[in-house]
Amino acid sequence: MEIRFIKICQSYWKLFKKIKFGRLKSIFFVLSLLYFCIYFFYNIDQISFDINLEKNGINLSLSFLFCVLGVYLNAFAWKYIVKWFGEESKSNNLVSFYVLTNILKYVPGGIWHFVERYNFIKKISNSQIALYSNLIEPYFMLCGSFLLASLGVIFSPLYFFFIFPLVFLNRRLIYLVLKKLGSLKGKLLEVLRLPNSKGQFEGRINIISFFPNKALILEIGFVLSKFIGFYICLNTFYESNTLNIIFLLVIFSLSWSLGLVVPAAPGGVGVFEACFLLLVGKSIPQNIILICLFYFRVISTSADFLLGLPFLIRKLSKRI
Repeated sequence: MEIRFIKICQSYWKLFKKIKFGRLKSIFFVLSLLYFCIYFFYNIDQISFDINLEKNGINLSLSFLFCVLGVYLNAFAWKYIVKWFGEESKSNNLVSFYVLTNILKYVPGGIWHFVERYNFIKKISNSQIALYSNLIEPYFMLCGSFLLASLGVIFSPLYFFFIFPLVFLNRRLIYLVLKKLGSLKGKLLEVLRLPNSKGQFEGRINIISFFPNKALILEIGFVLSKFIGFYICLNTFYESNTLNIIFLLVIFSLSWSLGLVVPAAPGGVGVFEACFLLLVGKSIPQNIILICLFYFRVISTSADFLLGLPFLIRKLSKRI
């Protein structure tokens, strides 16, 4: 019976490996975009993008500042991830370089910000820390977002399972995560001309503590900061005291997580909006949430572009 069970598991694993997740993610991205467009055109007669800057300018500016704060919190989290892997550099160049290259996540392909950061870390450390600190960073963000989403346990016990990814975020099991991420990021490894190696994760990495407390707390702060920016934006267009902030935080965290794990969407564009629309249901008028999602996307993207503009100009000037 045991041998039969192992054979069945192996056959299912082979079938699982044959699934082309790249195509599935692209299909999911297209369907999300289509879903959002249908909602948009269905409610287009009720949507007005006119805004009174005298009345709402302060709120939108606050939303923008929280998006900027989120980028910096994310950058400091990355710095502590690099430090957790054994790089002793105390320079704040890591933070500034992360902020500057954040704009590259909107470039088609979704890997060029990783490539730039890999090359930067490689110069001050070694190639393994450079590679794995970049591979693992989205997993940290996902864990932080899922931890916030697990607050939904007050609505349903099923939300408790969102804590599960945290189990692997420790020195003993992190190599398992790295191996899986290494296989999923095949395109990145191809661009960097690195072999999709197995069993070489322990090489020149010296994880300094069992659990990466600082990095995870900062990633949670990053998602919270983005949510506050979104919540301020929502309150600008929907002045209602009936909104459950925990409910909105859970939906925001789940929608943002899906936007993160679908690399076909630059910066999660389309996927985050479609998922939020689907999950929020009838709790907020559709025309209001569409306006809010539109303005929040513009604000969030503007924050990334403003912070990364010097890097982009420098890159373009070298090519001219």
